[in-house]
This record gives sequence, C-alpha cells and structure tokens, in this order.
Amino acid sequence: MKILLTGANGYIGMRLLPLLLEMNHQVVCAVRSADRLSVDKETLEKIEIVEIDFLKKVEQDILPKDIDAAYYLIHSMTSSTSDFDEKEAQAAKNFNTYVAETSIKQVIFLTGMTNDKVSSKHLSSREKVGQILSKGSFHLTCLQAGIIVGSGSSSFEIIRDLCEKLPFMITPRWVNTKTQPIAIRDVLQFLMGVLDNEKCYDENFDIAGPEILTYKKMMLSYSNIRGLQLHIVGVPFLSPKLSSYWLYFVTSTSYKLASNLVDSMKVEVVSKDNRLQKMLNIQPISYTEAIKLAFDKIEQNQVISSWKDSKVSGRFRKDLNKYVKVPSHGCIKDNQQQKAENPEKSLEKIWSIGGENGWYYGNSLWRFRGFLDKLFGGVGLRRGRTHANKINTGDSLDFWRVLLADKEKKRLLLFAEMRVPGEAWLEFCIDEENIIHQTATFRPRGLAGRAYWYSMLPFHYFIFKGMLNEIAKED
Repeated sequence: MKILLTGANGYIGMRLLPLLLEMNHQVVCAVRSADRLSVDKETLEKIEIVEIDFLKKVEQDILPKDIDAAYYLIHSMTSSTSDFDEKEAQAAKNFNTYVAETSIKQVIFLTGMTNDKVSSKHLSSREKVGQILSKGSFHLTCLQAGIIVGSGSSSFEIIRDLCEKLPFMITPRWVNTKTQPIAIRDVLQFLMGVLDNEKCYDENFDIAGPEILTYKKMMLSYSNIRGLQLHIVGVPFLSPKLSSYWLYFVTSTSYKLASNLVDSMKVEVVSKDNRLQKMLNIQPISYTEAIKLAFDKIEQNQVISSWKDSKVSGRFRKDLNKYVKVPSHGCIKDNQQQKAENPEKSLEKIWSIGGENGWYYGNSLWRFRGFLDKLFGGVGLRRGRTHANKINTGDSLDFWRVLLADKEKKRLLLFAEMRVPGEAWLEFCIDEENIIHQTATFRPRGLAGRAYWYSMLPFHYFIFKGMLNEIAKED
C-alpha cells in the first residue's frame, strides 16, 4: 500500500515510520520542510517526502494520486495557548481538500479520549478535528488514546523530571484526576492493526492500558520502580497558571505545552470501550511494565524518537534551511582551531556533545546560561538530546538545533534557539590535516546585540578555548 504519513517528524510518526517500512509499504512523509525529518540516509532512500504546510493555502498536485491510506498525526497544542483550536480545525479542512484529489480509502486519526462530561480546550479541539475529518472523501478510523507512556513521550518525560528532581512535592488538585495510561508499544500495535481493516472503517475506538490510575499514583509508582523516595502533599489553591509555571521550570516541557496539558489534566481520561482490543487480540501491558520498557530503551540508547526533537519545542517555526549557509556580512566570529591528537575520538566527542555528556569545559557556566534562558522564557537546557552519540539534521541539542550533521565530511553545524538579541551559529569540522575548526558566529540585532556579544566575550574566550582543548585531547 502507499501510505501518507502526516506528522512524520513527530513522536508517534517517527515510531510508526519504521514499522510501515518493515511491512513493505510505500510511505509518503508529509512535512512542512524536508529539513525537519530527522532520519538516517538509509531511511531517506526508502521514502518519498512532500513539503506541505496544512495551515497554508492548499496547493494543487503536491500529493501522489495513488495514496491508499493516511495517518493523521497533526496537532498544534504546543504552538499556542490561545488559537491552537482554530489552527487544528484549519489543518483538518486543508487535509480533506488535499486528499480529495487522491484514491485514498482510509484515514487513521490518533486523538485523545473524550468520555468525561467535562472537557478541556485541547480535547474539544481534537473532537472537532475528528468531526471535520469524518466529512472527508474516505473512511475514517478514530483511535482515542489515554496518556501515552514511552521513552521520549511528553507524559513520560514530565513524570520522569518531576520524580527524579523533586523528593517532596506540593501539588495541585489535578494530581488526583483519574487517567488510563497506555504504553507506546500498544499504541503502535493498534495503529498498525486498523490499517486496511474494513471492520474498522467509520468507527471510533478507545485505546488504553489495563489500569485506571491518578497522576499521583503514576508518580508514586514511577518513584517506586526507580527506588526513589517521594512525598506528595496536595493543596487546593495552586491555579492553572501557577501549575503551568511549575511544570515549565521543573520539567523539560515548554510553557505553551505545560499550559495546555494542565488544562487537560483536570479531565478524567478513562476508557469506556475495549472493542478494538478484542477485535485485534491485543493485550495492553501495565503502567509498571511500560515504565520499565521505557528505561530499557533509554539505558540501551535505543530511544527512537522524542517529542523534544519536534521544531515546536524551540523558538523558531521557519524553514531552517535558510540558516544552513552561515553568513559573514555583519557578523562577529570567534574562530578557534587545534590539531586533533586522535581524529576519530575527537569526531566522536563532537557527535556526543551536549545533553548528559555536557560541553566538556565550563559545564556549570553552560547550565547557568541555560537557567537564565529559561528564566526569560527560552528553551534552556531542558531538552538535552535524544541519543547519547548519534545526531541527525533537525534534532534538538540543549538550546541548539542541528542544521547539518555530516559525519562522513566531519562537520556539525548548530543554530541557537536560546533567547539572544540576534542569531548564533556554532560549527565544528575536522579537515584533511586533522585540524579541528570550531567557529562561533553571531549576527547581532542592533546595539543590544553587539552589547550582548562584547559583554560575553571574556566568557566565550575561556569556554570555547577550553571546549576545543578537551575535544582535541586523545583521552
């Protein structure tokens, strides 16, 4: 089958793509810009990529006409706290228009559960998207999921951050809300199981794990699995706004996502329908098993995707291709170079920079800079990196975005997503004579930009020089 995969660069899309390829499906990945798809060269050779922004005016003849089915994995919850519902509705309408030109038979829509009488703006928006898609020229299969638990999922990473960082929590009332978490492994089984299954045409199904838990119970269970001491005291006066700031400063989530999550966490997410589980003979694993499985992937460095690698986790929404060519006019540069004692080891150090590995020199200063950035609404160092020693173009890396990662040519180019009065690049490359070139480029915006650069100059000198020295060392 030829399958259109929207949201291909998202958390679910990145997990679903290799499964579809394993089943020998032809996959067409729809992304806003090709640089956003963080996959290796081998995968790129197996897929077709089309650039579509579903929020913009529909263009003709972009999609192949012979599409058989599609996965609708588009959402805008992390992009705004006010008008994301309007954006989601527009994207769904445009999607219907695009696929009307194809021979599509089925669309599979993954959304949230809406069984509670009380709803949130996010869940109401997802329900409206389902209604719009149901009017399309295809059979719609709607899978309504509980909270998804897996290595790299936003829910898992938030719980992980809270429990690992805070042995004592004063929590808002929403921690007592009931939910029914489901492992990412099971979500993928359901997504694959309904594909080309006529019994699932024009149907809505709940998909969830076997246990009904509160958020408090989920955190206590996580801490128990990890051998952590956790004490939780609930209070009734923490407002949604304070709760959002609490999640933003303590966890790796962005403020926009935190705000929308808090709004949804007041709503019970409990399944009332297990028809699909029986139909496909799938036995979902427990929350405890899901947590253990997630840590197995983390410890083995086998995390396939993380929500943090999505471009919406950073500041910029524009096509990053425009930044790949580092400018020279109107820029200030810091050039450092040093001969590598062992070029292969130095290359591995460059490819492993950031995240838990740190920046090899002045890590406390890097952390302080990240704290300041987050204090002023930036991304800080909260995102880390998905893989310990593997980088793909489009990945997030602390408060940088990977613009280019070419290991064969020994070149890594990063673009700053921190809050600075200008634009900043950091580049590493190793030439044929085994000289490491490390170049920091800053294009200031007005007087404030120049004042920022020159005020940071003493710190830049020691940090950049020390970092290069450590990279060039053999040990």
